[in-house]
Amino acid sequence: MLRVAVIGSGPGGCYTAQSLVEQDPSVRVDVLDRLPCPYGLVRYGVAPDHEKIKSLQSTLRGVLEHERVRFLGGVQVGGPGGLPAARLRELYHAVVYCVGAAADRRLGIPGEELPGSWSATEFVSWYSAHPDAADACFLRDVHSAVVIGMGNVAVDVARMLVRGAAELSPTDMPEAALAALSGSGVADVRMAGRRGPSQARFTTKELRELGALPDTDVLVDPGDLALDPACADPSALPAAQRRNVEVLRDWAAAPARGGARRIRLSFFLRPVEVLGENGRVAGVRFERTVPDGRGGVLGAGRYEDVAAQLVLRSVGYRGVPLEGLPFDAATGTVPHREGRVLRDGETAPGEYVAGWIKRGPTGVIGTNRPCAKETVGSLLADAPRLLRKPVPPDAVAALAAEGVEPVDWAGWQAIERAEADLGASLGRSVVKLPDWETLRAAARDDGR
Repeated sequence: MLRVAVIGSGPGGCYTAQSLVEQDPSVRVDVLDRLPCPYGLVRYGVAPDHEKIKSLQSTLRGVLEHERVRFLGGVQVGGPGGLPAARLRELYHAVVYCVGAAADRRLGIPGEELPGSWSATEFVSWYSAHPDAADACFLRDVHSAVVIGMGNVAVDVARMLVRGAAELSPTDMPEAALAALSGSGVADVRMAGRRGPSQARFTTKELRELGALPDTDVLVDPGDLALDPACADPSALPAAQRRNVEVLRDWAAAPARGGARRIRLSFFLRPVEVLGENGRVAGVRFERTVPDGRGGVLGAGRYEDVAAQLVLRSVGYRGVPLEGLPFDAATGTVPHREGRVLRDGETAPGEYVAGWIKRGPTGVIGTNRPCAKETVGSLLADAPRLLRKPVPPDAVAALAAEGVEPVDWAGWQAIERAEADLGASLGRSVVKLPDWETLRAAARDDGR
């Protein structure tokens, strides 16, 4: 019987587990996660007002409830006090790492460390109740915000900054974040990207959601569209970019409606400094850019200061090294060949990767399916050799003997009940538990 550990319970990990049990009727899979809650970025990265995307949890749930799959939450792999990679190799025939890309890319500009300057991920983690997130008083005394980036995460945080209580209360957002966001004084949000409108990375669906926000004007400078050569004839663009440009052109041509809040999408702006005053963020200095004729941009030598009390950077993610695994710092990934981990150019028996740590932070949630399938194909091809290695009959029992007590599926269900009870007590639907202490306490109350 092939015993496999999958590290990470987000889409990459769940799709890996699903592919394993579908292709091999005898395999047993343990899905380990550092957090006591499953689903990864579907739980902690998808905006709380995106119910359709969050409903993917039901699909992932079906994988984790499979009779040959176990969820083991609250298990740290690598790092201080964590389970060493070498120990995992002793407990399982194969280990598949699906740990994502946990670090944010930085701007590398002066002032980036000022109070009030954050990564978008830190902000998202706070309003998504990630237990590592701290209530950093993101919105205290904030009237204007700058979001640096033109992807879907940038659109998400811009949208959340101007949402009101009526739109946020039905979500599973933690109570403290709901109170802060619905009571904030943010009236102006500037999204800024260094390239042109035709090169923005957001999807049209996400973009259009900005235009549907109540009492909010979405503003686009017609000059930005005129500066982008591809916008002159959008019919020549790929369909996704063409639709984006069409939406942006409509907004650029429309008169402001006089809403109480404004989201301005500004292109051809490259951040060069986060400005400070009295020891905290006061704005961002941008350099104007122009197309270089090859798909990139050049600095124009003209600068523009935008006042803001909050700066959120949303310029991408990077994988981080996992203790005991090789790591390519240039790509932020684990070296591999068709999912097989490479050590000094040679495949490492029983070690595999899938998801962002394998290919980098690219693609959408569905991209994890073929990525996982490739890795599982490699693993199952190696199975005859892997099965020669003796492993304990039950890794959980072995871990328990070493003092490791995972949060099992019953513990996760107890957390779900506690979140439903909390929501009912607040007159809302499900409300997430926001910290490690309450999550652990809820998991212990599993009725057994």
